[in-house]
Formats: sequence, structure tokens, C-alpha cells
Amino acid sequence: MKHPIRTTLAALAAAAAILLGLAGPASAAPAAAPAPAAVTVTYAGTVALDDCSGSVIAMPASVASDPALVMTNGHCLETGFLNPGQVVLNQSSTRSFSLLSSTGRKLTTLRAVKVAYATMTDTDITIYQLGKTYAQIQSAYGIAPLRLSATHPVAGTAIKVVSGYWKTIYSCSVDGFVFALHESNWIWKDSVRYTSTCDTIGGTSGSPVIDTSTGLVVAVNNTGNEDGARCTLDNPCEVDQNGNVTVHQGTNYAEETYQIPACVAAGNRFDLTLPGCTLPKP
Repeated sequence: MKHPIRTTLAALAAAAAILLGLAGPASAAPAAAPAPAAVTVTYAGTVALDDCSGSVIAMPASVASDPALVMTNGHCLETGFLNPGQVVLNQSSTRSFSLLSSTGRKLTTLRAVKVAYATMTDTDITIYQLGKTYAQIQSAYGIAPLRLSATHPVAGTAIKVVSGYWKTIYSCSVDGFVFALHESNWIWKDSVRYTSTCDTIGGTSGSPVIDTSTGLVVAVNNTGNEDGARCTLDNPCEVDQNGNVTVHQGTNYAEETYQIPACVAAGNRFDLTLPGCTLPKP
């Protein structure tokens, strides 16, 4: 896992919604509109934790007045690694995060009020709820959230992995998808495999993986095979539908995030009973 080596108003709200990109379009785009140019990816919206990376995220349906969310890995949870099958929901937290500018400069410290959701089963995510809204962060620091894609990523897509901890941006493509990624006692499903230039290191855990054509977050960086060992800690192995195991030393991986929005109700509230929600339940 890429954990560090133990080394007022209505007008304002509406304006903020537009700035944040959280308001719906006024009208449909022209049918013949050209494909958008590649998005310029910076550190804006990313955060640094004391031992991991992360980002301020919004769901597709989030609005500016919603409490802001921060996403990192499940294995970055301040209480330590979660057991297989374990899910944390609405647990009090005061975790702090350094909010970064587009150039990677620290703007302020944000603080969580709770762990909204965390697990290391099937995926590897922790999502914190902050004590500030998107509009408050936008107004004070000029930073908009990164928005999650609600669709499955596509092989060959150009991506960037943005580490707030190291202030490093990795560029590569989605090489493909892993049926089951095994690391020690944990199994992650349908993981993203990077092409070789995303040579992420310890401390990049929790970095958002951004589709450079849309600017949307499609995955969260989480692990890589460091030593060529088979299915051990820091050395995940790939297991296919038939149980065949392969090891790719030096290859790094991320966990998809498109399934998260289906589990989030109005107000950025996690509701695992929603139709279509497939995240593991407590």
C-alpha cells in the first residue's frame, strides 16, 4: 500500500454553486460541440495528511451548501488498517488536512467532524466530512472541490495522480483492470492498473486519479508491487476470474470511485440502503 514508509445568503450560495461547478447547466450543449481540450490538472483541491494524500471531493449531485468531503484511502484511516469485512460509518473524527493551492502551497488547515465512510473491503477508501461547506471553502480560499465521475473508467484513458503529501503529479494511462487485487489479507475488486510512468511511492496513498479529458476523479491511488513478492503487504498480486495469479513488480494500482455517488444522498449523507449502492455495508 502506498502508505508512507514508516519513514448571505442565497445569492452567495448561487454564485458559489456556479464557481464550484455544482450548479446544473442553463441549457443543453450544442449537438455539434467539439470535444473539450485536455484539462489542466494542478494541486488545487488536493490535501496533504500527516501520512497520506487526499482531495476535497464532491459528488455529481453535491451542491455548494453541502458539507465538504475529503477522500483518501481506507488504509490511511487514523485508527489504523481496517480488517477485511470491516466498515466504518459516521464515526467522530477531528483529522486535519492541509488544503493546497494550484501550485501546492498550503492555504489553510481543514478539519473533519467525522469519518462518513471507510473500508478496505472490495475497495480502499476513507471519506471524511468537514466542518465547512464547499461554498465556505470557495469563498475563503478560492478552491473548488474535485468532482467524482459516476461512470466506470475506460482503458487507455490519460490520467494524472496528484499527491498532496509529496506535491508530485504523475502522468500515465489506465493500462487495464484487475478482476481481484490481493494484498496480504485484503482483496480489492476491479482495480485500476497504471501504465509504467505512474511510479507512485509511499505517501501517495489516497491521491486522486484524474481523467485529464474531463477533470473528473475516476479512482484513488492505493498500492503497488514493490519487491516482486506474491500477494504480501506492499506486494499485491493480480488474480483473474479463473484464479490464476500474476505478479507485476513495479506496477502500481488504484481503486475505482464511480460506485461511491450511488451511496450518497442529498446533503452528502451516506445511505448504504439506496438503490444501486454496492459499497460494503457494516
